[in-house]
Amino acid sequence: MACKASEYLKLIDETIANGRYKADWSSLSGHKIPDWYYHAKFGIFIHWGIYSVPAYACEWYPRWMYNPTSHEYEFHKKNFGDPKTFGYKDFIPMFKGENFNAEEWVELFKRAGARYIMPVLEHHDGFAMYDTEFNRWNAAEMGPRKDIAGEIKRACEEKGLVFCASSHRAEHYFFMNMGRSIDSDVNDEEYRDFYGPAFLCPELSDVKVFDTIADTFSVPPTKEWMEDWLVRTCEIVDRYRPSILYFDTWIHNAAFKPYLKKLCAYYYDRADEWGKEVTINYKHESFPPDVATFDVERGALTGISPLPWQTDTAIGKKSWGYISDNEFKPARQIICDLIDIVSKNGMLLLNVGPKPDGSITDEETEVLEEIGNWMKVNGEGIYGTKPWKQFGEGKTNNEAGSFKDNDEKEFTPDDFRFTYKDGFLYAFCMKPQSKEFLIRSLKIKGSYDLVLGYVEALGDLTVTAISRDENGLKIVIDKAPATDKPVCFKISCL
Repeated sequence: MACKASEYLKLIDETIANGRYKADWSSLSGHKIPDWYYHAKFGIFIHWGIYSVPAYACEWYPRWMYNPTSHEYEFHKKNFGDPKTFGYKDFIPMFKGENFNAEEWVELFKRAGARYIMPVLEHHDGFAMYDTEFNRWNAAEMGPRKDIAGEIKRACEEKGLVFCASSHRAEHYFFMNMGRSIDSDVNDEEYRDFYGPAFLCPELSDVKVFDTIADTFSVPPTKEWMEDWLVRTCEIVDRYRPSILYFDTWIHNAAFKPYLKKLCAYYYDRADEWGKEVTINYKHESFPPDVATFDVERGALTGISPLPWQTDTAIGKKSWGYISDNEFKPARQIICDLIDIVSKNGMLLLNVGPKPDGSITDEETEVLEEIGNWMKVNGEGIYGTKPWKQFGEGKTNNEAGSFKDNDEKEFTPDDFRFTYKDGFLYAFCMKPQSKEFLIRSLKIKGSYDLVLGYVEALGDLTVTAISRDENGLKIVIDKAPATDKPVCFKISCL
């Protein structure tokens, strides 16, 4: 569908006028989270873009390479030259993706046990990883010269996974603005449509940017920018029909609110036309809680949420995108996080950062394969479950907030997490060390006790004895688990 931005804005208004959902929170409130999403529990996030070429520091390299006070700037000058003569745009020919294979990616993610896939279609750097009429700087025309999003979507459909999409474009308004502070190619009008407004002001300069973008009522983008953001996002909706739209920060800025309402109404009305269940992932206070699905970046909640929610995190500790010296979480840590999140009514979106040639690192591949092997045995206690009356027992829990999950939690044999499905309670011992287990939450209290039936251990373990008293439910198995990962007991409720 070819049209100008002004025509698209008109189309958006007409669609909302004729649809069930209107651009106000009262109309959008109560939008149901998709059943498929709630049952899926586990998805894969993909950060792949030009920033994988320098492979240094993190995916914010395109911003910091223009900041003379940063180590990225020094690295860039040493390895690629002055930003005036070798700017971020000059990485594009080096971003070839010659080993990219969407079918292989999706097959790996499916083996890992993931049920939905979410590539970042555009990061803050402004380079689109999809075919678009509104951005000539895109992977279909440059770099890999492939519609990356389209190929991943087709692979998902072939292999029975759900395709979703993420756009981080909102922050591109200012993202490259440190290039304005020096003599660089960001100031060349020939590349304005790539580098964006690169709006520079004291509040959005250097590291002050983090406090500024956190302030809902700080410097707003222009009306022109927000309309452009709306059109580009609605084009993603129409071209790729994602089952989830994920947004990063800054859309919580107060100036975005009217545009968020339009985007949400348009997306939900389009989904009505398609007959699809969809939702939006948001951070902070961007949406009311019953309009879209709340997401915590690299963190989790400390208790059961009354509404389903999501954690997005990464296997890599130092960067979402590929860098040459990244550090990686072990599969055990991610599995424990997954169980903990699901026990609190959440879903996990786990990121990988492919190399510039399109291959996935050996370290991430190994972790995904380990997760998949564990899920083959224990997945029934994850997929399609609901929280029990309590998320778990034991002294170990999360620290509330974002950016809290890099360090592995020190679980003990006394730490359990619980899920429930179809008359069964699933009890995960987070750190098995012996043949004996005691679940204190299932003790006999003498009044209104839960009546239990049989107990089995998932996998190759055999329950040899169970007993229950005022101390709890004691389970004995035939051998100490030969694993560093949680084990799951399936307990029937009578």
